Parts: sequence; C-alpha cells; structure tokens
Amino acid sequence: MPMQVPAGNLLQKINFPSDLKELKVDELKQVCQELRQYIIDVVSVNGGHFAASLGVVELTVALQYILNTPYDQLVWDVGHQAYGHKILTGRRDEFHTNRVYKGLSGFPKRSESEYDTFGVGHSSTSISAALGMAVASQYKGETDRQHVAVIGDGSMTAGMAFEALNHAGIENSNILVILNDNNMSIDPNVGALKEYLTDITTSKPYNRFRDDIASILAKLSAIGPDAYKIAQKLEKSIKGTLLKRSNFFEALKFRYFGPIDGHDVEHLVKVLRDLRDIPGPKLLHCITVKGKGYALAEKDQTKWHAPGLFDKITGEIKKSKSEKPQPPKYQDVFGHTIIELAEQNPKIMGVTPAMPSGCSLNMMMKAMPNRAFDVGIAEQHAVTFSAGMATQGLVPFCNIYSSFMQRAYDQVIHDVAIQKLNVVFCLDRAGFAGADGATHHGAYDLAYMRCIPNMTVSAPMNEEELRNLMYTAQLEDKGPFVIRYPRGNGVMVDWEKPLKEIKVGKGRKICDGDEVAILSIGHLGNEVVIAVAELNTEGYFPAHYDMRFVKPLDHVLLHEVFTKFKKIITVEDGCLEGGMGSAILEFMADNNYSAQVVRLGIPDAFIEHGEQPELWAECGYDAKAIVEQVKKLNMQQKKHTIAS
Repeated sequence: MPMQVPAGNLLQKINFPSDLKELKVDELKQVCQELRQYIIDVVSVNGGHFAASLGVVELTVALQYILNTPYDQLVWDVGHQAYGHKILTGRRDEFHTNRVYKGLSGFPKRSESEYDTFGVGHSSTSISAALGMAVASQYKGETDRQHVAVIGDGSMTAGMAFEALNHAGIENSNILVILNDNNMSIDPNVGALKEYLTDITTSKPYNRFRDDIASILAKLSAIGPDAYKIAQKLEKSIKGTLLKRSNFFEALKFRYFGPIDGHDVEHLVKVLRDLRDIPGPKLLHCITVKGKGYALAEKDQTKWHAPGLFDKITGEIKKSKSEKPQPPKYQDVFGHTIIELAEQNPKIMGVTPAMPSGCSLNMMMKAMPNRAFDVGIAEQHAVTFSAGMATQGLVPFCNIYSSFMQRAYDQVIHDVAIQKLNVVFCLDRAGFAGADGATHHGAYDLAYMRCIPNMTVSAPMNEEELRNLMYTAQLEDKGPFVIRYPRGNGVMVDWEKPLKEIKVGKGRKICDGDEVAILSIGHLGNEVVIAVAELNTEGYFPAHYDMRFVKPLDHVLLHEVFTKFKKIITVEDGCLEGGMGSAILEFMADNNYSAQVVRLGIPDAFIEHGEQPELWAECGYDAKAIVEQVKKLNMQQKKHTIAS
C-alpha cells in the first residue's frame, strides 16, 4: 500500500516539479524536512538504499526548483541518491514499490520516466552522459537548455569521470557538474583526490572569497563578454593565491565554485540560479552529510547505505529470526578464507575497487592492512594493479562484483590473460543480484570469461567448494583464475572444512540416474538437488552432475554423460548465449555425439529487479521449473517408446 503523506504537508501538493515551483523560497526548508521524513518512512518498511538519498534532499529540491526539467537535463550518478528525485517527479504514490518485483526501479531509468534522462546503475557515468547531451543541444541550437551532472566524490575517483572532465573542459558546452562531497561512497573514500578535496574544504580564506563569486560572474556575463573575461582572469588569479596551489578543476578549464553547504536549500537556490546564467563548463562543490537527518545513519554511513528493513524510531535493523544456525553469506566465506590462506601463504594479497564491506575484504584489511587494498571506484586499475603485483611473484585475489568486472574486460585480457599471470578473480554477485536489477545482475561472466585463452573459469556449488577453489587458485602455476559466486547465503552451516585442492577441470557426480542427466554449475546446483529429491518421490530418477568448471570442461565426465544419456538438461545462473549450456553443445558437436539438450538459464533479455527466487522462476530455472522439464522429457521418451 502507498505510504500516505500527512494531511497538510506541502509534499502532499507536489506531484511534479511544476508544483514545487509554485512555492516560495522560504517554504523549501519545510519541503526538505517532509521529503526526508517520507524517505525514512518508506525505506524503513520496504527496504532500499537509504543514507545516500538523505544526503542530497536539499540539493534535489533546489535543482528541481531552479531547473526546467525534463527539458533541462538532470543526470544522477549511480542513482543511490535519486529517491527524492523520484518522489518529486510523479512517482510519490508508487515509491513504496521501489526495488520490489514488477515495481519501480531502484535507479533512474529512461523507460520509467521522462525525468530520468539516463539509466545509471554503475558509477561515474554522469559527466560523460551530460556532456553528450550538452553537445547534442549545442548542435541542435538549443542554447537555453541546462545540463547538470550530480556526482559523488566516491564516483569521481573513477577514471571515466576524469576522462569526461578532460573532454568537457575543451568543448565549452553548457554543463554544470555538481560534486556531492560527503567523503563516502559505500565505504569511506580513499586516495589523493579525497585529500585534495579536504584541503579545499578546510581553506578558510578561500571559503570567505567564494561566497560572492558566482553572483558577480553572473551579473558580469550580462554586461558583456569583455567584462566577463576580465572577471575570469581576476578570479583565477585570486583563487590560485588563496589555495596556494593550482585548482585541479580549474586546470581542466572548469569554472570552480564552492565549497558550499549542501544542506542550505535557500543558498543552493541562489547559487544555482546564478550559475544558470554563466556559460561554459562549471563545477559546484557541495559539502553534504550522507544520512543527513537520521542520526544513526550520519554516525555509521556504511551500515546505513542499504540497511534493509528497520524500526525508524529505535533504529533496530530487522533480521529474519531463526532458532536454527543459518548458512553464511558467500562473501563472508571469502572474507574469512582469504585471511586463512594469507596466513599460510605470504604471497597472497587482496584488492577491491571500493567494495571492502560488500565483498568482505574489510576483514583482511583489518587483520592485514599492508596486504589488502581498496583502490577506489577503479575496476580497470584494480585489475592491472593486481597484474603488476603478480609479475613480482605475488598472488593477488582481485574481488570485483560480476557486473562491475565488465568495466575492466580489456585489462583482464591484455594485462592478465595474455601474460598468463596468476591473478585470482573472485566475482561476487554472480547471477541474479536481486533488487538492484539489470544493471547489477552478473549474467555474463561465464560467457565473457570462458572465451579468453589461458583462463580457468569456475563456480562453487556451496561454501566448502568456494574455500577449496580459493585454495586451489593460489597454488603454483595456476595462471588467471576466475571463481564466481552469488549474492546471499550458501547452504552449509558447518562450512569450515579443511582446505583441499580441487583438480582444475574436474567435475563431480552428485547422484546417478537414468533417462535424463542434469548438468549444473555453481550455486544453482542446489536447486537441482531440491528438484531431484522431489522427482524421486514421484518415480523419476535423473542423474545430477556438478560441473564446477566451465573452462576447462571435464571431458571425462562429459564422455560418460553423452555415452549414457540421450536427454540432457543444463542449468546455470547466467546468460544462455555463450554460457555453460553453449559449452556443452560445442563439446557434443566436436565429439559427434547426438542428444536432446535443453538449456536452462537467463534468456537473451535484460531481466528487471526482484528477489532471486522470483527471477529464477521467471526465467524458468528454479527447482519447480527443473522438475517440470524432467517430467516433460520423460513423457517425450515414453511417447517415443510407445510409438516405436
């Protein structure tokens, strides 16, 4: 049910930005308070990303108040911070469906609203997109159109953001970059840029100077180009003196304004109105607090990035209660196991691009701070950085979410695979990622990794196999090695078994059977186990094989399967095009076997958000679908026998 806005609230009257513009400036502070509370009310009972949107409430209101959206193009980077934007742009009464199966997307999405100018699930794309829009508007003669990219200081650490700034500085297009500086992404930010921004924000003389510069330039631009150019030179000279070093953004030919308080909505309105009249590329530096307005989120911003359901009064995060011990998350198995391995092998290092808590490398960073690295939102760098360490005999475990690894594909091939370097790629969130939707589903890794020479590509069926694959990957001369595993919990409570080597390219038989053989890879093998148990009670006895590796394939196992079975089902939590099922068909063709092969997995489509079991069912490869497919093949066999 929709969350009702209290009667009498200003927010109740705001369905679109045009309604917001009817208000007086001094009423905007109340709108911000009501919008922030509405986000708290809805997210506490429905879940979702939390702290990021609270931190940009005032900025969201000010932008929608000043800009003429959707004609003016507003691009939110990543989208974690766009909840307020969604509520103010016609989706307030649907907001309770956010990230729910068949409901609103958790991110801006072009097909959802004309106010969502660009789909943003991965970080650091906003400046490039807004620049492309600005150049297009300039080409079409739409000189009155504004183009604004809102990007966090965490997202600004990615190479793509720097590439876009470098290009935008020479285009002289009408673009405003708003740097939402809260010193956080999901985890605290790292790197030299963080230190640089801190220097700017603590420069008291500079902060006194910048207060009036925007309005002065706006007025001079109306007088004429000569006065404006003189003012620009004067401003640049004073800024350089006050900062005692060149301004990074000014060096890229951006007009730099700030830092300003990102929670003073009336001042934001004034500054944004002034900046609207200044031509060319501009950057406004806003200082905000992630989780603003909810004390617990302000205090622990990592924990409250996406806390799940919680009691908004007490702050108690609600967890499913069970009297029985629960299996751990795969990411935590990784976190504990890499420490265990690193204690035995001094060559092991850990690397992640800005996801230490998400992938649990934070455990190693705490236990062995000189051997674990958060390199910021920089997947390409993470891979080549790992490759560099590998050339010196170290064994880096490079942990990147499956969908994020797509951003570093060239580095995987060029810097790791060609040189046969022993980099272990742990691809977290493989398969369906759940409520984050199409931008975060790890649908393609089996396909895009197995086609690379020198690469080993594996997927554990449970926690014990994950540990053993990690152990195997760090042994001598294993070369480039992929281990992919899903988001969420495994299936074993007693998972801390002694480590042992798994022979590369060796699968295993889970159970023998007749008529039909089911070949699975990874965690989805557990759905097959459930399906087989149900089938056995109904008189069907399919065989089940856990492939473990999609490259190299277990040829001995496959020869056994194709010799004995004429009906085969493959099950994978990945795309059917080029995935494990395709590999099985290739083996069948190369070895002149003949069998009916049914492939179950993610179809050739972008699948929207939902809980993993919902999406498995939608795509037809959960336990129920596997049962139905086995029965269907058996019925075909019986009909064929009767006809014969």
